Amino acid sequence: MRYPIGHYRTPFYLRGKQGLVVRVVDQHVNPEEEAFGRNAGSPLWVYQVRFSQRDLWPDYTGASEDHLQLEIFENWLEKA
Repeated sequence: MRYPIGHYRTPFYLRGKQGLVVRVVDQHVNPEEEAFGRNAGSPLWVYQVRFSQRDLWPDYTGASEDHLQLEIFENWLEKA
């Protein structure tokens, strides 16, 4: 699988995975634009999203309640 070109703040292994939004964090400047000096414009919402470890890693042998929780910008989220 080919990685996207550019400056991204969301782990590639989360692409296409379903998580649960557990908290709205705040609004922040888009870091993908800011990395290239283009920080003007509307800020984006940031959400705290929880993913099951078993959903992320097929061979995961830990407890079923283990999860990974990350803060993700709204432009990287899709409705399930």
